Amino acid sequence: MHIGIDFGTSYSAAAAIIDGELTLVRFGQAEQFRTAVYFPELVPDPNEFELTAEHEAQLEAHIRSTRAELRRQSAAGQPSVRSDDELRRDALRVVRRQWMEEQARAATASVASFQHALFGEEAVQGYLESGGGNLIESPKSMFGYRLDPQVRKVIVHIATHILEHIRLTASRQFGEPVRGAVIGRPVEFRSSMGAAGSEQAIEILREAAGSAGFDEVSFLEEPAAAAMHYHRSLDTRQHALIVDIGGGTTDVTHAELGGDASPLIARNWGLPKGGTDLDVGISLHSFMPLMGKDIVRVPQHQFVEAASVHNLPKQREFRKQNYRLVAAPYGPRLRALQELGATTRLNQTAERTKITLSQETNHRAALDFIEPGLAVETTRDDLDAAIEPFLAQMERTLATVRENLAALPASVFLTGGTSRSPQVKARVQACFPEIPLVHGDPSLGVVSGLAVAASEAA
Repeated sequence: MHIGIDFGTSYSAAAAIIDGELTLVRFGQAEQFRTAVYFPELVPDPNEFELTAEHEAQLEAHIRSTRAELRRQSAAGQPSVRSDDELRRDALRVVRRQWMEEQARAATASVASFQHALFGEEAVQGYLESGGGNLIESPKSMFGYRLDPQVRKVIVHIATHILEHIRLTASRQFGEPVRGAVIGRPVEFRSSMGAAGSEQAIEILREAAGSAGFDEVSFLEEPAAAAMHYHRSLDTRQHALIVDIGGGTTDVTHAELGGDASPLIARNWGLPKGGTDLDVGISLHSFMPLMGKDIVRVPQHQFVEAASVHNLPKQREFRKQNYRLVAAPYGPRLRALQELGATTRLNQTAERTKITLSQETNHRAALDFIEPGLAVETTRDDLDAAIEPFLAQMERTLATVRENLAALPASVFLTGGTSRSPQVKARVQACFPEIPLVHGDPSLGVVSGLAVAASEAA
């Protein structure tokens, strides 16, 4: 059996076509789940190497062995001069590499305890209540970045567990083994390596899917999947523009849809920005000034690192900082933000603020987990200012799309979780004022099309 999987940055969903009807996979009572996984055991960080007494003994043993080898080479007429510093640096590299290999094996064993993992909102809650363990949010955001081989191994395991969770849940619901999938992919992954980052992301997903028990896997661009979903609702043929604004990326597809003929995808465009960037923007604009942003002499990038809960390397960098010399109240607040779960709580607060201010004009956000009685009063103007950088980038992308079109489409189909935002809807409409804006299901437009593709692939 084949299913469609929307492996999202913020939320994930799955569906299949059963007897000609779309059937969504249910995760508990919900039709999607937050793309987060929590392991009670702490997944080791291969970058946190510290010299211990045991490591020092290994260093000395390696240095003695190297010196003995150098003496043998000299006696054989192959003299080689190495300083003590050079010998120690070489030995340190060897010991650190051995440690990293041990950490990778330990990480594999830890992450392999699938039966103890929690997913979605339960993962976040388990992490906040546990006082330990490891929470991975939005792992998709890391697929396209340059990864140490050992870190990549851990990321593959995390993706494996999420995909296995989806496969097993679908198999139980449908009463038969699910072995094939069409997985959605953005036009352009968030990446530090350009096209190579997208290739790496697909490799990670393919490897994870195989380990998760899928025998057949293919990939379809998410806006193209949304186009297939929209196609089924159109009686007559037309050119349409699909705008899919998700948690991590904004993707656009121009397609010929409707009628009895098959969908014809003409072209795709991608912007590696989405809803998580809105949350980071709100955090930086409204919450980080309470931590000293633009007030104390702390580099700006450290506040960005604190706000970027979807980026593990940035989170680790933030937690390594020493704020003991930063004057009160900002130093104590920054140290409180470094505590387990604090940046996750702050991100949740920013997300709630975004949602609330999309409907209300004012919102009071409590930050008692940072400091008793600490709170920030936010307004609709704060939201507008915080999300304007993303809206401006999205507008530039849509302006490029418009310029590239030989003729304007008959409709613009808007989907993706971030399309719920009134400000986003208004900006998209402003880019195509003369064209009807069709609002698709924000959560399920993409997965519905992936299910259609999966049924055709079976």
